[in-house]
Amino acid sequence: MLLNAEASCLLVVDCQEKLMPAIHGGDDLIAQVGWLIDLARALSVPMLASEQYPRGLGRTVGDIDARLDAGEKMEKLRFSCAAEPGCRERCEGLGRRQVVIGGVEAHVCVLQTAVGLLGQGWEVFVVEEAVSSRRLRDRDLALARMRQAGVEVVSREMVAFEWLHEAGTDLFRDVSRRFLR
Repeated sequence: MLLNAEASCLLVVDCQEKLMPAIHGGDDLIAQVGWLIDLARALSVPMLASEQYPRGLGRTVGDIDARLDAGEKMEKLRFSCAAEPGCRERCEGLGRRQVVIGGVEAHVCVLQTAVGLLGQGWEVFVVEEAVSSRRLRDRDLALARMRQAGVEVVSREMVAFEWLHEAGTDLFRDVSRRFLR
């Protein structure tokens, strides 16, 4: 199955202030998630970002938070966005059936969200370079488990080219110049 920009949304999971310093490759992950947000914005793909218990883990980190509108953020207590009623309703309210996911931790909130959404009938795509955990082994195990469950593990360029669908357009030239160098 291929991604379609008109059927997709982006879900950023729990990239929060107190958690990110402990994440393996955290600075690079922030850059990758920021790239995805900017790409989604350029292609009019709607997005949401979750915050797991922000009173304890802090708010979304500055570089990502600066790219989001206030209405695109949602709080949760359950690890899975799919299991949190308010988050699930917000995702469903976007009217899309494909979800592209980046964030942390891969083996906890990302895994539970991806598998949960898959079980609710979503087409789920996790961006490999845009997810991580405190320990690399946990990230790798989570990616393997998600693949086994039927989640599509993709690269950011796969997302970009599938959302673009064709070359030779003004949009392709703009996105290519800004994102695909």
